Amino acid sequence: MIKAHRPHDEATTAMFRNDPALAAEYLNDVLATGDEVDLMLALRALSKAFGGVQEVARQADSNPNTMYRTLSKQGNPSLKTLRAVLNLMGLRLTVQPVDYAQAEAQR
Repeated sequence: MIKAHRPHDEATTAMFRNDPALAAEYLNDVLATGDEVDLMLALRALSKAFGGVQEVARQADSNPNTMYRTLSKQGNPSLKTLRAVLNLMGLRLTVQPVDYAQAEAQR
């Protein structure tokens, strides 16, 4: 029997895995509108697209228990860990100037 549809989480995971630009847009939105907890939970959700937290830990050369804690509400990853996680997702950290005029216009 062929399934007519996929659960939302499964479809979202596939989209992030197949479209790094979408994953980057998602994280940029979280960074613009959320806080540290939101970012850690977003990274944890994205980890599903790359094999789950244990696989992300393996590829980032990290302990799985440590990675679970890192990508939790209380997570506080080192820059090294954050870069490793983003890298294996095909992403990287960047810095951009803030366009204050555009931000003010959006309010």
